[in-house]
Amino acid sequence: MAKKRFPLPKRFSAALSEKAYEQLRALNEQYHYGNNYLLTIILENLDDVVDAKALDIAFAAFAEEYGAPAAGGMGKKS
Repeated sequence: MAKKRFPLPKRFSAALSEKAYEQLRALNEQYHYGNNYLLTIILENLDDVVDAKALDIAFAAFAEEYGAPAAGGMGKKS
């Protein structure tokens, strides 16, 4: 019996650092999902797969080095 296809209705273009892309490719090698599915699985299960404190530290370190975006930067399109 054929498996159901998981719908991915939202599409966007994303740029990644070399390190992030290497991680994504390593996950692809291990699990054989495309980039869109890998990102969906990670983000939909973020609370289960990531330590919240460690994530806060990673965002703080990134903001310290590169600056933080303005609040509300991902508002809904009209």
